[in-house]
Amino acid sequence: MSNVTLLTHLEGELALGEIVTASRYGVRAWVSERQGGVSSAPYASLNLASHVGDDPASVKENRTRLATALQVPPERLCFVNQVHGDAVAHARELTAHTDADALVGDDDFAVAVLVADCVPLLLVNRQTHAFAVVHAGWRGLALGVIARAAAALGPGPSLYAFVGPSISVAAYQVGPEVASRFSHVPGAVVADHGDRSRLDLRAVSAHQLHQLGLDEAHVELSSAVTDGGDQYFSDRAQRPCGRFALIAKRAS
Repeated sequence: MSNVTLLTHLEGELALGEIVTASRYGVRAWVSERQGGVSSAPYASLNLASHVGDDPASVKENRTRLATALQVPPERLCFVNQVHGDAVAHARELTAHTDADALVGDDDFAVAVLVADCVPLLLVNRQTHAFAVVHAGWRGLALGVIARAAAALGPGPSLYAFVGPSISVAAYQVGPEVASRFSHVPGAVVADHGDRSRLDLRAVSAHQLHQLGLDEAHVELSSAVTDGGDQYFSDRAQRPCGRFALIAKRAS
């Protein structure tokens, strides 16, 4: 993963990749991996999602371990009900029933999105240090969730974006109804067998960010992929499976 330093917690069991570049803009952010939790297979071991069939007690313990590693009180580490939409929520206003696929943080709350092949994004306003995390699968990308989250932070040219680990174009086969939504994005759709295509979610994400006014220097793409589900959970590799997280908080 480019510009990422591995951190460890709990005697080296819990691995987090810190997005180093983000700290230049007043935000610290990390991507969790599979190791360091208490969940049993098929959710082994640091599953952070409560909606995939894992034992709720295990999920709670995993989230507590993550919060401890990040030096955040567990009650101030915010997750949200993700629905593959384009809604944007603010951490301070969340309830147990809030549905959203982008979360805006602030001085008092760390925010997280959960993924297992979809694209996790970090957006930071380089001038104000406002920040958000985004869950972007093909549905969210088609609906414009990145643009909605960016609008909550300020003008595109002032933003920095990190596009995190997701499924590779080689491993992500889609049908014509999905491919047609992104045929205008250069290089995003690659012909496969019959009417199948391969879709590059990160290429779509980068294209949408550039369309918003972000230049190449301020869009950072992770080189890591979820293919195979070994380092990160992958829904395409195994069902059911857990979810890993992209987490962000204000730098102290």
